[in-house]
Amino acid sequence: METTALILIADHRGEGLSERLGGLAAMGHAVECRQTLRGTLEALERLHPALVVIEPLAGGGAGRIELEVLEAALPEHPATPVLVVGDVTRNLTSAVGLRAREGGLWDLARRDVEPEELLLRCEQLLGRARRRQEMDVLRHRAHHDDRTDLLRPGTFQERLREHYSAAQRHHLDMALLLLDLDRFGQINKLFDHTVGDELIARVGDSIRAALRTEDVAGRLGGDEFGIVLPYTKKLDAVHVVQRLQSDIHDLTGKVESAGATEISGSIGFETFNGSDVDSLKDLRLHAERALRHAKRAGGNRGVYYRSLPQGE
Repeated sequence: METTALILIADHRGEGLSERLGGLAAMGHAVECRQTLRGTLEALERLHPALVVIEPLAGGGAGRIELEVLEAALPEHPATPVLVVGDVTRNLTSAVGLRAREGGLWDLARRDVEPEELLLRCEQLLGRARRRQEMDVLRHRAHHDDRTDLLRPGTFQERLREHYSAAQRHHLDMALLLLDLDRFGQINKLFDHTVGDELIARVGDSIRAALRTEDVAGRLGGDEFGIVLPYTKKLDAVHVVQRLQSDIHDLTGKVESAGATEISGSIGFETFNGSDVDSLKDLRLHAERALRHAKRAGGNRGVYYRSLPQGE
C-alpha cells in the first residue's frame, strides 16, 4: 500500500459489511462506517473519502435509485471510486456497468465473496484512482503554465480556434484580449527575478479572478497574456478590460521587494460577431495592433481595434 486512504463503508443493510472489511484498518487505512443513506451523504460532504464501499439497503430498482442518489453526491474532481456489494441482479449490474463505461471508477462485488476478495477489490480501486489522479496532474501540467496556471501558448491557440469556429458557425459574439505588462523589463533590471516571477503569478491570479467559467486565458510569453471571452459583445468586453486594468494596477505596492513601483498593463482587443472578421489570423492581428497602439500611447490603457484610425 502506497498511502493511507480514508474509506467510507456504507453498510446500509446492516448485515456485517463493516466487519467483513475489518482488514482495511489492519492494512493502515482510516475507516468510517455509516448505516443509513442520510448518514452516508453527510459523511461524503464532510470527510471526502478516497473510496466508498456500499451495500445498498434494497435490491432491484430501489437499489438503483439509492446508487443514483449516492452518485449525485460524489465530487467530479477527483472522481471517487465506488465498490458496490450486493446480489448480482440485472438492475444492479447495469447500474454499475453504466457508470464504469462512462468513466466512473465503479465496481461490483457479489455479497457472498470472501473478505479477502473484497479487500483486494478495494485496493484495486484505490490504485486506479491514484493512477488517474497522477495522469490528471501530468495532463494539467502539459497544458498549463507553471507560474500562473494559465494555459500554455499552444493550448490557448487551440482553444481560441475552437471558440472562433463555434462563433463563426453559430453567429455568436466573442472577444479576444491581448495583455502586456508595462515596463516589465525595467522591473526585472531593477529587482531580483524573483520579484518579476511573483508579479507574473499575481497577474495570473488577477486574470483568473476577473473571468467567468467559460472564459479562456493563457500566458503567451514572459509578460504577455491572451484572453478569450465567448458570448461577449464590445461593451461587455470593455468592462472586462477596465476591471483587468484596475486589478493589475492595484498590485502596485503589493509585490514583495518592488516597493511602490507602479504596476500597470496595456490591453488590445477585438470583437467578432461570427461574420465581421475574415479569419482567426485577422482577429489576432487586430488585437495585436490595438495592443501596440496602447503601448505606444504610454501604456496603462485598453484600446479597441475598431477605434483606431483607418490604416493604423
